[in-house]
Amino acid sequence: MKEITFIGNGNMALSIAKGLKNDYKIEVVGRDVKKLEDFEIELGVSVDKHLLDGFNMEGKTVLLCVKPANVDEISKKLKGKARVIYSVLAGTSIEKLKLALSSGAVVRAMPNLAASVKRSMTTLTGDIEFKEEAQEILGSIGTTLWLSSQKELDIATGLAGSGPAYLALISEALADGAVKQGLKREDAMIVMRGLFGGFGELIQTIHPALLKDGVMSPGGTTAAGYGALEDGNVRSACMDAIAKAYKRAKEL
Repeated sequence: MKEITFIGNGNMALSIAKGLKNDYKIEVVGRDVKKLEDFEIELGVSVDKHLLDGFNMEGKTVLLCVKPANVDEISKKLKGKARVIYSVLAGTSIEKLKLALSSGAVVRAMPNLAASVKRSMTTLTGDIEFKEEAQEILGSIGTTLWLSSQKELDIATGLAGSGPAYLALISEALADGAVKQGLKREDAMIVMRGLFGGFGELIQTIHPALLKDGVMSPGGTTAAGYGALEDGNVRSACMDAIAKAYKRAKEL
């Protein structure tokens, strides 16, 4: 079984590890023994656990899952030259990673939290010789797309990486709207989840504009609701969300 080393043991690392645990031997590196033990318990399989100070990553396939602001700090604690580093750090350039950490190659990856159920949409870019391996590893947790530049990956971060938070807000708001009109909360949640489950399948093969046109009859209920969304500048707000997320990714 192939081995992969996680540096960092937060939510994203755990989500990815859940997707990989059946196909890879997991090694995890962190600052706190108790948190490493909690990571192992939550993952549900035995992992090799190591503290960050003095950890030797020589020849290892590393998945870097720390906070972007901590790169310089951890670089002083690690030893050895990694075979390849797959970084999930938003807005942290390949150039910065190569300057801070010793590695034969670097690939940036931007998964999302759906990795834990193997439904992540993960964008990738970096050293092209690791394209196939990157798609194999990150493909274990969902769909992958290799992009030609870091700029494209930073834009995609605002869409796929941050997208679950946007959709969570929209789903909650829609359910709240149904409750406001008199639907029981538990029923509103069931209907909303069914809506998103079905829509997720439809959007794979049908253009959004065609989906919208297919349910919007003249003077009907959908047209009335859709008009309210346009009055509220929902389309513009969604586009602005991507723009601001991209801007923030460049600032990190």
